[in-house]
Amino acid sequence: MVCFLRITFKGGFYIKTIIKKHRWLVLTSILSVTLLASCGNDDSSKGSESETAWEKIKEEGSITVATSGTLLATSYRDEESDELTGFEVEVVREVANRLDLEIEFKELGFDEMLTSVNTGQIDIAANDIEVTEDRKENFLFSTPFKHSYGTAVVRKDDLSGIKTLEDIKGKKAAGASTSVYMEMARELGAEEVTYDNATNEVYLRDVSIGRTDVILNDYYLSTFGVAAFPDFNITIHPDIKYSPSEVGLVMNKENTELADNVNQVLEEMLSDGTITEISVKFFNGADVSQKPDID
Repeated sequence: MVCFLRITFKGGFYIKTIIKKHRWLVLTSILSVTLLASCGNDDSSKGSESETAWEKIKEEGSITVATSGTLLATSYRDEESDELTGFEVEVVREVANRLDLEIEFKELGFDEMLTSVNTGQIDIAANDIEVTEDRKENFLFSTPFKHSYGTAVVRKDDLSGIKTLEDIKGKKAAGASTSVYMEMARELGAEEVTYDNATNEVYLRDVSIGRTDVILNDYYLSTFGVAAFPDFNITIHPDIKYSPSEVGLVMNKENTELADNVNQVLEEMLSDGTITEISVKFFNGADVSQKPDID
């Protein structure tokens, strides 16, 4: 422990008292108080700096989770109650409950939620975010709890003129700019059309009316979205299946203690059937915790 002595000067002289014979007694007392204050401040500063992110979360008793609130069926608002719900919303709610933590949701666009995790403003991002090697370089992913594959939403009457993935070249593809599906669309030569945290209805209507041609996305989310709008001229492409995927919760690279605790709970939920139960509720009876039979 390092302590610092400070001697106060006033008017170019040491502090004086009216009675000179007590000058050193007063000065010594002042120096002692200053010495104790300096030492005390030094210890306090070190204690604050040594507190980990997980310790801070436990101390505050709450966790902050970013999600879009616009993505059927993983994160959306119930039409009747306007309450935030969905497969991943309920998964992370149960995780927080088992960790004895309150949960605060912040509804953000996809790009913004990843930035917020990276800067420490958000503890977890939960929005059907696929585990990729590139993302693993910048973030911590939880144990995967959803398995799926890619499909394409196209117009029902003509499949948007698309027979195979290669036919997407030159077509207008809708999606989030930094999603793995939009990256694939760009690589295939599609014309990119992006939105700022738009709802599924906006995305799907634009395909239906021809403003865009195709949405590359997760199979289960796409199936739920198409079923939710039966009057739209849209369908799941019958012949396009690609890229088996895994989804996990996203955390800051430094928050290893948080990740360890989240993983322990998720593994319990996978083992005791809780993930399956939530999946069946939101994905029309499908168990997304099981890997699909696709190469």
